[in-house]
Amino acid sequence: MENAQPTTAAKALSGKPAGFFAKLARQRALVLMSVPFIIWLFIFKYLPLWGWTIAFQKFKPAKGFFDQQWVGFEHFAFLFQDERFLRVLRNTLAMSAINLVLGFVTAIVLALLLNEVRQVYFKRVVQTVSYLPHFISWVVAASIVQSTLSPDGIINELLSWLGWVDKGNEILFLGVGEYFWGIFGASSVWKDVGWNTIVYLAAMTMIDPSQYEAAKMDGANRLERIWYVTLPGIKPVVIVLLIMQIGHLLEAGFEPQYLLGNGMNVDYSEVIDIFVLKYGIAQGNFSLSVAAGMFKTVVSFILLFAANHLAKRMGESRLF
Repeated sequence: MENAQPTTAAKALSGKPAGFFAKLARQRALVLMSVPFIIWLFIFKYLPLWGWTIAFQKFKPAKGFFDQQWVGFEHFAFLFQDERFLRVLRNTLAMSAINLVLGFVTAIVLALLLNEVRQVYFKRVVQTVSYLPHFISWVVAASIVQSTLSPDGIINELLSWLGWVDKGNEILFLGVGEYFWGIFGASSVWKDVGWNTIVYLAAMTMIDPSQYEAAKMDGANRLERIWYVTLPGIKPVVIVLLIMQIGHLLEAGFEPQYLLGNGMNVDYSEVIDIFVLKYGIAQGNFSLSVAAGMFKTVVSFILLFAANHLAKRMGESRLF
């Protein structure tokens, strides 16, 4: 009994630190490669969190840190009592939800259609045409949208040709606030749908071709093969991307709303980032702008972890 060998569990526990450092030594090249990224992450992502203290102060740039007037949660209380902030919060959530639903559905549908195309030349042409708008800046894209939706644009011309709009009574699309969310959703899909399909097409290439052959031998038609083979094959990727998108639910964007917005649709086009710029930075109220940005970050953090935990409870793929 005295010469008995230690158990496997005891070996694992006693050798865990040594095993970790031995593995670290073997992978020292990868560790050294990651050092610049860790330094960048700390300097540009974690160190600026010190600036969140401004949200609890009546910040004056000319004063030192200890000379600032501390006001606690006063700026946060003001945000949730301000009708303008509640309006931009509504707009942000609405446009994020529209972008989330339309972005996912259109990207997955386009990827499925492209995956079924057997004409390689036609497939490449469609992919190229759908990718191109992603590389156009929103400044140029907004000009295209404005020209298309103007009273003398192609949309009004088409509606006039169909007899749905009379000459001289063209629709000023960007002048009607209720139309803005739909215009934003359609513009975002046009600009990014091709780019968003890349991940799904890559995931489809990882599906074992023998699964398609087995389904075909069992009598499954093309739609059934998509439903029972392709979609389950890309399900983990869809879940992970969905979790990431939920974490960015308060990131509805800035450029499209700022460039397409105007005085006539301002009640529907302003988002949190525009609110921060207009009522915080532009007016020198830095504490209010930091409070709004801090609220957005904290809520996004909570949404990300909640979505990831829900996926874990449901037994699905998760981010971490």
